[in-house]
Parts: sequence; structure tokens; C-alpha cells
Amino acid sequence: MNLSIRGQQIEVTDALKDYVDKKLSRLEKYFDAPLNSDGAVTLSTTRGLHTVEVTIPLKGIVLRAEDESDDMYASIDAVVDKLERQIRKHKTKVNRKFRQEGSLKTLFVEDPTGTVATAELDVDTDDDDFEVVRTKRFMLKPMDVEEAILQMNMVGHNFFVFSNIENEEVSVVYKRNDGKYGLIEQG
Repeated sequence: MNLSIRGQQIEVTDALKDYVDKKLSRLEKYFDAPLNSDGAVTLSTTRGLHTVEVTIPLKGIVLRAEDESDDMYASIDAVVDKLERQIRKHKTKVNRKFRQEGSLKTLFVEDPTGTVATAELDVDTDDDDFEVVRTKRFMLKPMDVEEAILQMNMVGHNFFVFSNIENEEVSVVYKRNDGKYGLIEQG
């Protein structure tokens, strides 16, 4: 796995880089083939708190974890533990689904049309209050609602856009204020 390690308000020493590499290499034991994705690691300090954020995009999922503590090395350890829990949880779900459906082909379906969803805002107004500061493009992987909620929780977001495998429509799952989940479908 190729890691891009950067520091915000902290100098990333060789000792920190080595420690991050050593700890994140533990994740490779969960995969059959070596990881050839580009992971991003951000180390930062704010008011005495050391924050570590790791994002590893893989085929079909994005692993993301963040931790904050008084010690940078403790934060790195905690982030790696969180990533390991995410991987184990995802593998358990995939294995359960594999046993139920009996076919591995139904688990890792690529978008056959090759369409790309784009999150863009095109507003024609005199007011300059609306400014798009970032545009993301991503493939919509067909999945069920349960898997979309799992993916949303793994990336640490409050919503997740996906292609609903049940009705082949674009849907959104989101986390409600009461801690439960909501689903938005086309009408």
C-alpha cells in the first residue's frame, strides 16, 4: 500500500513515518493480495491534542478512521484498531452474504453501464451565497440498504449515495438525529 503521510501544524519525522508504516502494514494480513491503493494519512496537532486521520480507498469500499488523544503514537494505535474492526466487520458481512446467496459474483458487482454519479450544484442566481468548493465523482456500486449503511458508517459520514439493488434507482441513506437511519428514494 502506498501511503501519503502529511502533517498539519506538526513536522512528520522519520520515526513517525516508520511507526505509521509499521502499524498500517498490519492491515495487509486481512487481504489475499497486496494492497495497491493509495492511502492518505494526516497527522495534526491542535491545542495539545494529536489527531490522526487515515483514509484507504479500496475496490468497493473506503476505509476511514480518525482518533484524537494527548499522544500521537496512542492516536496512531487507536486508528489502526478502528480500521481493523471495520475490516473484520465488513468481511463478516460479506461472508454472511456469501453463505446466504451462494454466489460470489453477486457480491462484487461493477456498474455495467459505466455511469458516473456527479455531485454538482448548478445554481443560476444573482446571489453569490452559493459557492461549490468541491466536486466529487464516484461510481455507484449496486448494494442493498444494509450494506449502504455499513459503508456510510465506515467512511464516517452522515449520508451515503448508492445504487439500490432492489429497485435499480439512486438512493440515499442518512443518519437521523435520533441515531436511527433514514432512506431517500426517487418518487
